[in-house]
Amino acid sequence: MRGTPYYYMGDELAMSNIKFDNINDYKDLMTLNWYELTKQEGGDLEHFMHSHKLCSRDNARTPIHWDASDNAGFTDGEPWIKVNPNYVEVNAAAQENQPDSPLNYFRQLTQLRKQYLTLVYGSYNLLLPEHENLYVYERVLDDETILVALNFSTVDERLALSPALANGQVLLNNYSESLILGDEIVLHGYQALVIKAA
Repeated sequence: MRGTPYYYMGDELAMSNIKFDNINDYKDLMTLNWYELTKQEGGDLEHFMHSHKLCSRDNARTPIHWDASDNAGFTDGEPWIKVNPNYVEVNAAAQENQPDSPLNYFRQLTQLRKQYLTLVYGSYNLLLPEHENLYVYERVLDDETILVALNFSTVDERLALSPALANGQVLLNNYSESLILGDEIVLHGYQALVIKAA
């Protein structure tokens, strides 16, 4: 996409929302005040807690998962907010030397953006705006075209390709293979593909 990319601390490791069950575990004043208001108004506190497992700002404020040691290697002291229990599996040390880890995939994405200025300065052309499962767009700069194709479903989807893209170079793929069949590509469930046109 155009503009400055941003990410929350931990996105590069695929850290997930902590999903506190107890309001006392939250530190965010907006969440705490909203909870009190909901309580005073006789609102549904169970629904409130469920919704904040998804949207609370504290989900982006838990300590970064450096390794599988106590407190995810973040501190020897007491962190200001609880560490997500999944830190034992989801942490930087565990992903560092795994070529297909979220951390190394994030590094590949960052390097790709540095290497191809088309991804920074190119025009943005949305393709298939009505498609329910696919988000596909091109970035074009001078004579360079790069296609980004994302499948947001569990089912395989077929995508027609121009000859230049069908014969192009796959720059990034979160699967070990890409299935190009003539002038079509099969995008597997949740596959993300970046192709530079020939």
